[in-house]
Amino acid sequence: MDALTPLLVGRARSGDARAQSEVLRTIKPVFERFFAARIGRVAEVDDLVQNALLRLHGSFDRIQDPARFKGFAMKAALFELQDYYRGRYTLREQLYDPDLPAGTSHDAPAGMEMDAETLLSTLTPHARQILTLKAYGYRYEEIAQMVDSTEAAIKMQVKRATEKLRSLTFALGGLVALAHELFT
Repeated sequence: MDALTPLLVGRARSGDARAQSEVLRTIKPVFERFFAARIGRVAEVDDLVQNALLRLHGSFDRIQDPARFKGFAMKAALFELQDYYRGRYTLREQLYDPDLPAGTSHDAPAGMEMDAETLLSTLTPHARQILTLKAYGYRYEEIAQMVDSTEAAIKMQVKRATEKLRSLTFALGGLVALAHELFT
């Protein structure tokens, strides 16, 4: 981090491509440690680092005080981490298997569909109620008033419930795929 002098950051801010490269190269290990300490999964850490570097690269012109660059850079990393926790980094790619004949789907075999009600039944009644209200479009503060809680507690409950449902969905999806391979 000592290499990130205000002079170097100032040159990067003014558009010097070499200075921008040096700044990004220097901040990359800081981002790697930041994300690794919070996420720990190497593939996701690499993605988060790259996205934070891209975010930073696109905002050099918005640096107001080159002497306070580290705080500016860490804000970019924090925004990426928040996006990750909000679910922006879920698996989005379409699965494609070149070995399957055209028109073959990756859907679960008949009778092995995942039932949303079964998944929701793994949550506490309180968590189900909160998720239901959120699904109906109520704001966090309104839900907090309805269930006599705080807005922060409601946000945490929604986060934990959705993480649990997401992990169960991925686990069930893996089991369905395994069963499909074993029995077909």
